[in-house]
Amino acid sequence: QVQLVESGGGLVQTGGSLRLSCAVSGHMFSSYYMAWFRQAPGKEREFLATITPRGLSTFYADSVRGRATIARDNAKNTVSLRMSNLNLEDTAVYYCAARSDGRYDDVSSYVYWGQGTQVTVSS
Repeated sequence: QVQLVESGGGLVQTGGSLRLSCAVSGHMFSSYYMAWFRQAPGKEREFLATITPRGLSTFYADSVRGRATIARDNAKNTVSLRMSNLNLEDTAVYYCAARSDGRYDDVSSYVYWGQGTQVTVSS
């Protein structure tokens, strides 16, 4: 069984930055594609970024490209998301997720999810 636990959320001012972490327990972490999603109130869960199993490639949603960086440490079983220049629209619950295959931006491709961490951006 794979368990994911996010941390690092909180209250951030507009224009600020944050770093979210996701600790993954269980075996075969280095075989999974990892990703970050977010969900704002009343909206669908939105893909943000993904990273391949060995960390050689990354892909980003248009909404965060250029101000987000996803990274992983397979020795520590962790994946992180750094975001800068935050705005009010970045307020959401942020989730990390793991998949073995499927489309990287499709929620249904991901079999393991964390419980989420709240990020609130204030002016």
